[in-house]
Amino acid sequence: MNCRKFFKTSLAGAAVASMTSPLAALTSCTSAPKVKTPSVPLKLSFQEGIAPGKSLAEKLDYMENLGIVGFEPGGGNLAKRVNEISQALNGRNIKVSAICAGFSGFILAEDPAVKAQFDSTMRDIVAAAGQLDSTGVIMVPAFNGQKPCLPHNRETRDYLCEQLHELGEYALKCGTTVILEPLNRGECFYLRLVADAAAICRDSKSDGVKCMGDFWHMMEETSDYGAFMSAGTKYLQHVHMASRGRRIMPGEDGDKDNYVDGFRALQQLGYDKYVSFECGTAGKREETVPAAVELLRAQWEQAANL
Repeated sequence: MNCRKFFKTSLAGAAVASMTSPLAALTSCTSAPKVKTPSVPLKLSFQEGIAPGKSLAEKLDYMENLGIVGFEPGGGNLAKRVNEISQALNGRNIKVSAICAGFSGFILAEDPAVKAQFDSTMRDIVAAAGQLDSTGVIMVPAFNGQKPCLPHNRETRDYLCEQLHELGEYALKCGTTVILEPLNRGECFYLRLVADAAAICRDSKSDGVKCMGDFWHMMEETSDYGAFMSAGTKYLQHVHMASRGRRIMPGEDGDKDNYVDGFRALQQLGYDKYVSFECGTAGKREETVPAAVELLRAQWEQAANL
């Protein structure tokens, strides 16, 4: 074979080989049509102070007219309110979402009496949450101002996981969960990132221990999308909403209030729980609340189309 025939034969063989190589296969995939994320409904929830109205009934009427499907009451005195809340929701298209704290003491207290306060009051709230078919009771291991507090070290983390295992198993017996909420460092230095909360859920070894993300506190995160994905479907149980500047109604802080990246993650996860308002307002609720709802629904739709 002369040189000219050798090179022609070699080049032809290389061309055929490239068509069947892994690299060629990957290249061909880039032209495949994008798979659209399955449609996931946005289940909005209000804490009790969000909707205008003097009575609970008036607030719930307002919420129904806006298409709000979740109600997040505070945990304080919840056991005595079970009948009141159950009757108020009877016949409505609104269910109890999460319960927002309300216990006394804290789980990482050094003082045994303060820890005993937490154990007793938290279990009372968890039991009431189960009666209301709530998705869970929100808790923070320790706020910065709660002292004396166990030191922030590995031994304390192990202790927290042990305590959460017991609490999570109790919550499961009651038909609900406990939900860890990461906060910003100004409020809680111990637990600040959703991924950290998810890791503690994992290490507690109880299906009754879950976590959440709060768009206000998630300003600590490098990515809203990454934060929610780090929790995944196994641990993510609740989401809080607020504006991203002053913690008021979404939209009141202008262009800062962009939640599309986080919403995209929620939709890809098939998140089927609640996105609940926890915020104040700088304006009139009759105006800022419906505007915020409209904004979130528009951004949810935008995220679905990315």
